[in-house]
Amino acid sequence: MTKATLPPIEEYIEEIKSIWDSHWLTNMGDKHIAFQKQLEEYLKVPHAELMVNGHMALELVIQAFELKGEVITSPFTFASTTHAIVRNGLRPVFADIKEDDCTLDPEEVESLITDKTCAILPVHVYGNLCDAEAIRDIAQRHDLKVIYDAAHAFGEEHDGIGVGTFGDASMFSFHATKVFNSIEGGCVCFSEDRYKDKLYNLKNFGIRGPEVVESVGANAKMNEFQAAMGICNLKHLDENIQLRKAIVRRYQERLSDVKGIRIWKEQSNVKHNYSYFPIFVDEKEYGMDRNSLFDVLDRNGIGARKYFYPLTSEFDAYKGMFDANRTPVAFRLSNQVMTLPLYPDLQTEIVDHICDIIAGNAAHNL
Repeated sequence: MTKATLPPIEEYIEEIKSIWDSHWLTNMGDKHIAFQKQLEEYLKVPHAELMVNGHMALELVIQAFELKGEVITSPFTFASTTHAIVRNGLRPVFADIKEDDCTLDPEEVESLITDKTCAILPVHVYGNLCDAEAIRDIAQRHDLKVIYDAAHAFGEEHDGIGVGTFGDASMFSFHATKVFNSIEGGCVCFSEDRYKDKLYNLKNFGIRGPEVVESVGANAKMNEFQAAMGICNLKHLDENIQLRKAIVRRYQERLSDVKGIRIWKEQSNVKHNYSYFPIFVDEKEYGMDRNSLFDVLDRNGIGARKYFYPLTSEFDAYKGMFDANRTPVAFRLSNQVMTLPLYPDLQTEIVDHICDIIAGNAAHNL
């Protein structure tokens, strides 16, 4: 479905040469410091705390807010979102999503708030942004924290405002499969200065000096090789996004008229990163269900992905704890969705081949 984006090898080698001079491999070295500053500028955020990966970033920002009780979130997401809530001793409460963009439905969120609710954890999906204004208003009325899972939305903006400024905090993932990567990696973006020391302590054992450990923390530091990869990839990100955009346009052009296939549409006033291209298969109109089309593509050497399927509320790990019927839109879309291959150097001929297979298997062509 994707391929990790890498900078020219000579560029990365040049970037890491100084590591051999300093022998400083981790623990907030020069690369870490430089990368963090570059991210804050690119994302238009006041603070970005680097982490070893996006999941630890999410776990630790939840810890930093010292939450207790229930967190309203989406089941239409990657495992990390739900696991981060549960691993912090909190209970996820699943709200349904909107049909058009797969993000949390604010009306559903407000209907689920109780005296046990402590936070809302919305998820930007496929680069589609949540209704941040509506969620902010709900959170303010009920005095709730808002933490965004922005793993799919790196570099995106709404009316010129970076998505990392939404809510009380936002988590980004720099995993190898993302539109931007630092091999593994992630960060927490936030505006309030008081969380800077908390997050630093949580990712570095609470160590503040050679003989000073002022709080209990974990080990979630980004190393220098990750930071160096991030520095290199950031230089090429805008160019790669334009290449991805051209591929998305080709998919849209070729698949928009295929009966039974609903394609991804861009939100207005959003600077998109073109991170994913999902389609939704309507079995009655298309003449074949999603799973069957997935198998057809697989037999033709096309690596699509059922993303997100199953819902996190249906995981074996949570068997018997949640009812997927409580989120009918999310449940239906999880059984229809499939993300198609998308990466900067994906050839137009391959895109056309994929589209030919999808169009050729439509009911009116069978």
